[in-house]
Amino acid sequence: YRKCEKDVLVTLQDLLKKRLEYSLNDGKQFFNVVQNARLVANAERYYRTMYYAENNSWNQRDQHMFETLQDVLKFRGKNSKAVIWEHNSHIGDARATQMSARGELNIGQLARQEYGDAAYLIGFGTDHGTVAAASEWGGPMEVKQVQPSHIDSYERVCHEVHSDNFLLPLRKPLQEITRKGLLAERLERAIGVIYRPESELQSHYFYASLPCQFDEYIWFDETHAVKPLTRETIKGVADTYPFGL
Repeated sequence: YRKCEKDVLVTLQDLLKKRLEYSLNDGKQFFNVVQNARLVANAERYYRTMYYAENNSWNQRDQHMFETLQDVLKFRGKNSKAVIWEHNSHIGDARATQMSARGELNIGQLARQEYGDAAYLIGFGTDHGTVAAASEWGGPMEVKQVQPSHIDSYERVCHEVHSDNFLLPLRKPLQEITRKGLLAERLERAIGVIYRPESELQSHYFYASLPCQFDEYIWFDETHAVKPLTRETIKGVADTYPFGL
């Protein structure tokens, strides 16, 4: 990895030095080129970190996401806005979860620190249903049954409202007593590309303060697995190369 690091950085630096010349010719095209060059540089650093088993690869990934957001907003102009669709673990403010104790940050935290109240963080939750996930990294997609939520979790609190779905404002709640009642840390579930119901408590639950983590929470009591548009296998080098070997 170190062999190609210098060449990647030199290419990016050369692009940045000539940004004025290139941007005058085709600003949008130049922006795309620079973003792709930054992606290559950051990806090289990210995979090198993973290869050497260092523990800050999560932070590198979310910092890259946030830097990309800043670049897009700057390119689009002073009054531009953006909507970011990501997993709760990336969107919710990491400082309100166990992630912070591990020294991890995320794009939700960085957005709040940079933009204050102009950033509005929305989370999603469910009690039961089905989910499309694998049992292990690199494993095939399966449609799995989501277990009913843990008795000590935020999900169980929402389930006991006995409503199919609802919006829960947390920054400016309809009743302040609702927000105060949810401030104390509880378990919260996170299901991503991997779901292991047999070890769910250890694998998928963590402690968080929901009103500090999100500005609003969207609840679906029952969820349904997403259906892929196609299952055709793409030929060529795998996205996970060389780790997919």
